[in-house]
Amino acid sequence: MNQLNIIIPDRLIGQRIDSAIAQMLPDYSRSKITNWVRSGGALVNGNTFKPKEKVLGGEIVALRIEVEKTNQWKAEDIPLDVVYEDDDIIVINKPVGLVTHPGAGNWTGTLANALLYYDPSLARLDRAGIVHRLDKNTSGLMVVARSELAQKNLVEQLQTHVVSREYSAIVYGHMISGGTVDEPIGRDPKDRIRQAVVEEGKDAVTHYRVIDRFGHHTHVKCILETGRTHQIRVHMAHIEHPLIADPMYGGKIRFPKKADEQLKTTLKGFNRQALHAKKLTLTHPITGETMSWKAPLPQDLQDLLQTLQEFDPV
Repeated sequence: MNQLNIIIPDRLIGQRIDSAIAQMLPDYSRSKITNWVRSGGALVNGNTFKPKEKVLGGEIVALRIEVEKTNQWKAEDIPLDVVYEDDDIIVINKPVGLVTHPGAGNWTGTLANALLYYDPSLARLDRAGIVHRLDKNTSGLMVVARSELAQKNLVEQLQTHVVSREYSAIVYGHMISGGTVDEPIGRDPKDRIRQAVVEEGKDAVTHYRVIDRFGHHTHVKCILETGRTHQIRVHMAHIEHPLIADPMYGGKIRFPKKADEQLKTTLKGFNRQALHAKKLTLTHPITGETMSWKAPLPQDLQDLLQTLQEFDPV
């Protein structure tokens, strides 16, 4: 634990004390500073205070900075496909089958465990620097922060939709054109494991555009405006174009009438939702530069598209 002493300048007079401290310490998130204040980890002129108290000017703040280990997660030597890295961020192309971070039933063998081995300094950050997630069986690009400041900035970019995330999805049904799904998403009242379009859910917006059409399937580009759990999977199912092989929202395998045996075999054998985070664009949290990366479709999706092209023609 480290102690940091700061003096609040007169230019911040009248502001809330927690807000003033946050402005003086941009490397730390407002929520983290507020938690330290509420837990007694901060003193103003030697006394405890409430976060909403106003600045009078010239206050001396003594702040105990807690350096936390990330939930005692273990570092594990798991291969990572690092697309880009510098002192502030790491961009990963996550493979299918890799859980993002430890949780019930998956305490080891996750992306977070791999990151802690790749860069042990990530142990000082919340969630090992992870700022967003991909489902276990969704492949593609993710960004990870390497500092408190980068993590705070990336979280803010995600919350304000500065980060652009483009996915490739292969869905059931022949789409005529693209569109937008603007429907709130929350817990499915009938099944707490699932998400669903529900009136009391959080705002969720998915834009989709047709890439290629087949007889009974469509390859689409999905661009997230928000980032709700299972958002693309839920929204595509909601408009009756669920992802191929989605075990939670796709239902039973749909075989076209007069489907060739090759097509049936391919659809039966495809064992994960047909979804890949193909493109990631963001503002670098330190330099302010706009940066973008693309990850090619993994081989299983390429093979699926090839089969649809050959055995499910328009």
